[in-house]
Amino acid sequence: MTIGTLSTVGAPPGGFRHPTLTHPVRRIGGREFDFSRQVAVMAIVNRTPDSFYDQGRTFGFDAAVEAALAAVADGADWVDIGGVKFAPGPPLPVDEEAERVVPVVQAVHAASDVVISVDTFHAAVARRAIAAGAAVINDTTGLSDPDLARVVADSDATLVITHSLAAPRTAHPRPQYADVVAEVVERLRDRVDLAVRLGVPAERIVVDPGHDLNKNSLHSLELTRRLGEITGLGLPTLVALSNKDFIGETLGRPKRQRLAGSLAAAVACVLQGARIVRVHEVAPTVDAMRMLEAIQGWRQPVALRHNVVDDDDG
Repeated sequence: MTIGTLSTVGAPPGGFRHPTLTHPVRRIGGREFDFSRQVAVMAIVNRTPDSFYDQGRTFGFDAAVEAALAAVADGADWVDIGGVKFAPGPPLPVDEEAERVVPVVQAVHAASDVVISVDTFHAAVARRAIAAGAAVINDTTGLSDPDLARVVADSDATLVITHSLAAPRTAHPRPQYADVVAEVVERLRDRVDLAVRLGVPAERIVVDPGHDLNKNSLHSLELTRRLGEITGLGLPTLVALSNKDFIGETLGRPKRQRLAGSLAAAVACVLQGARIVRVHEVAPTVDAMRMLEAIQGWRQPVALRHNVVDDDDG
């Protein structure tokens, strides 16, 4: 595929540069997004007993469904459901992973039109999740199983391709890059080309540079600083920054005190063209993204009263 070029078309006066997306308007599940002027907030729901941030709080079925629907009430556009965390560990049987995520997909799909994605690298789990109502497959291993792309190709689902280096659930100690951004771009381009060859249309592909995934904090900061080179691929870019270790190490904050840093990193990425942000704290992120959309001139205020109408507020 051809790398897009940066453009100021549609930017506010004196405003920010954005990449030209090859397919900005997309129908994903029951919702339509115009990524030339819209930022989607993706909520994280993990049905794992050892999740990075929630530490098993949403492992139970009822808790997972409740968390997903609470995220929708808080304004989430997407809900990302995962049954296995990215970190190294023993493999989980595919059937057990499916048993964790598929019932949650079914319940959320029955209760809401929110876009549902499933975080998996297994083709068999993806197939069952799509049948249950998932509209997105979020593969954090960059198509370690090419059959996953074939499953997505045979459906209407969108595929998220994330940059990572190690085989699934294995360690990659002390990762080294000559130029982390250039190497991430090349790897994503290669993986996107593979997905297209396997039948996934480019208009159903999203990319994610994989902050902290087989990268140290300096790598993740560099990716954030130069995210425009990732978004220059011309595909909608997802960033999964929420409460990650590069934010904690940069600020010296534990996981529960990283919201401000997470929002700052998300804004920095959106101003360079990111269009989907994957987060734990939905309500403050929705407010930040909607405010940013208004600053960009992409949306109007919910109310317009200050110095416009006469009232008693002074």
